[in-house]
Amino acid sequence: MMKKSLIIGAAFVDVIMDVAQMPVSGGDVTAKLKSSNVGGCAFNVYGAIRHYLGAKYADLFIPVGKGQYSELVRKTMNDSKIPILLEDEHKDNGWDLCLVEPGGERSFITVPGIEQDWKDEWFTKINLSDYQYFYVSGYEMEDVKSANLLLDHLAQRDEDSYILFDASPRISYIDPEIIGRLMSKGVIINANEDEIGFLSDKATLEEKASDIFSKTKEPVLVTLGAKGTYLYDNHGGRIVSSDKVENVVNTIGAGDTHCGGVIAGLLEGDSFDEACKVGNELSAKVIQQEAGSLS
Repeated sequence: MMKKSLIIGAAFVDVIMDVAQMPVSGGDVTAKLKSSNVGGCAFNVYGAIRHYLGAKYADLFIPVGKGQYSELVRKTMNDSKIPILLEDEHKDNGWDLCLVEPGGERSFITVPGIEQDWKDEWFTKINLSDYQYFYVSGYEMEDVKSANLLLDHLAQRDEDSYILFDASPRISYIDPEIIGRLMSKGVIINANEDEIGFLSDKATLEEKASDIFSKTKEPVLVTLGAKGTYLYDNHGGRIVSSDKVENVVNTIGAGDTHCGGVIAGLLEGDSFDEACKVGNELSAKVIQQEAGSLS
């Protein structure tokens, strides 16, 4: 039977606004409302895999709740013919205000929702043995109770399957014991240059990646923006370069889409170097559009 990927996490509503500059405490800036789009790390990762390989290679395992933002998520998923595997009416989905500066850099103000309140019974809806790769984000690791629940279930996956852990900007808020659980065999760590510093206290990028690799025994991926991806494995470290992008609209979903591209490449049988190229290619594509998902 074909193995596929289970993308665990959240669908958010991104309320996107352009600002000339970020506000300071006590300041007052004018913004231009651009759009309201369904996003969220898991939604964007799934979109990248579906865009590159097709829907049959991934399942989107996100809770869809009850409330105004849940209805937007539900409508988007139905319109895009994305199966809703998990519905629970006890809480609304989360949303965020995304402020985009002229150079494309974005900053988020996030209001969490149902995606921070995982339940044991939700996992009765899936069979872990159907999947070779599992995606989880640092956003789902911030709540200790939910993080332990997720990791307890993922510990029951097949021995020849892998977790891709995307550190996320919330990495500094994750409990050290949760970080310790993630630093284990079978976990592929993905982070940017800032985030990786919360996973290793070594001095250089190479030393940090080597330190993490010594614990996970799996490739370590560090996204470098326009320069591409730093990949460290048992052959050492090297940069998998990315093509230059001339027209950057914003960087919403770039890291998520990169993760989706890497998983898509691995599912296709690519080496990690080639999978990183797919991640670079798709993230370069998503930053040339307003929405953070390629779905």
